[in-house]
Amino acid sequence: MSFARTVHGTGPGLALAHGAGGGIAANYGPIMDALAAGHTVVGVDYPGTGATPPSTGPFDLDDLADEVVGAAVAEGLETFAISGYSLGAAVAVRAATRHPERVTALVLTAPFAYPDTYFRLLTSIWSRLYASGDHSLLAEFLLLQATGPDALASIPAADLANVVNATAGSLPPGTPEHTEILPRVDVRADLARISVPTLVISTTEDRLVPPALHREVAAQISGARLAELETGHLPFAERPDAWAKLITGFLAGVADRAGSAAT
Repeated sequence: MSFARTVHGTGPGLALAHGAGGGIAANYGPIMDALAAGHTVVGVDYPGTGATPPSTGPFDLDDLADEVVGAAVAEGLETFAISGYSLGAAVAVRAATRHPERVTALVLTAPFAYPDTYFRLLTSIWSRLYASGDHSLLAEFLLLQATGPDALASIPAADLANVVNATAGSLPPGTPEHTEILPRVDVRADLARISVPTLVISTTEDRLVPPALHREVAAQISGARLAELETGHLPFAERPDAWAKLITGFLAGVADRAGSAAT
């Protein structure tokens, strides 16, 4: 299967790994210009999102990681950082351990190394609601879980039905495969093997992937920096400028340190 690819910008390489139920445009579109201003940005859409056709079977984390790396290499990037969001954070971690010669830094936003009981139950509901065909009800559920309380409260009552309908209409056809892989993710053994500079961004109002799981990832990666972003699970919708600034600021610091070490 050929994965749809997005390429923007020039400069040092930055690969993107998006989250379940998302896509490169959905998850990174609002900050793409900021990222591409200083990087060659390469991302792929998982099966059933963007222009990538649905999968004929379950996802494999290794395959997703290899696709992210392979796309960057195909675009001429010998080495690159990876920004992974939610499920994409686990993809990024696995990519770094499978391709250590390629990956120079990691930015992991709203990550989880494995699903705890809360997240397992949540993904089960997510999957079953999609299968039921009641996508409006699923949209309401996801809005409650993924949106921060301030952002949720800011939606005018008169607009709520439109927001629910838009959310329902944005659910990708690959949702069954996206939700199926979530309970199977386990990169705990990979974390101790990460040796590149790593930034973990915890979305502190997250009710989809609990912040305790973000902090656990940061604690298990040697030298990882933890940054907190006051938002729900959707930083690209709630605080895109702040999110972009955290990512680009960290990567600039990594590049500066690498340049100093080389001189």
